[in-house]
Amino acid sequence: MRKLKLSVISPEQKVFELGDIDSITFPTGEGEITVLPEHVPLVSQIVTGEIVIRLGSKDESIVTTEGFLKLDSKGNAVVLADYAIRSDDLELAKVEEAKRKAETAMKENLSKTSFAVAEAELKRTLLELKISQRRKRSGKVNI
Repeated sequence: MRKLKLSVISPEQKVFELGDIDSITFPTGEGEITVLPEHVPLVSQIVTGEIVIRLGSKDESIVTTEGFLKLDSKGNAVVLADYAIRSDDLELAKVEEAKRKAETAMKENLSKTSFAVAEAELKRTLLELKISQRRKRSGKVNI
């Protein structure tokens, strides 16, 4: 049986690359989609959320913001995202500090653009915090 291959790329770096994947779940504007081997090719918008990669009984989680997904007929998936980080790389103290900064910024008298940036930062850090705490509690085995 054919397997999937995934690359997740942000402007700063290649965040993740792995083959022999059983399934990948992506956050899209229409909800989550899970891609299995032999899935039809697709291009989709990715929204802020969690990408979950499954390989047997192990899994990996990636926090991502807006971007795009391309899946070809050979099972090669590429995600280009404005921001992406592996859940293993999240540092709880840094995430909590970023959350405090975003909340403080939103309380200031900001322009609409600055407020939207602070709001997006808060949304991202809350997601990182949630995923980090959930994975710590569950004792997930990573890839």
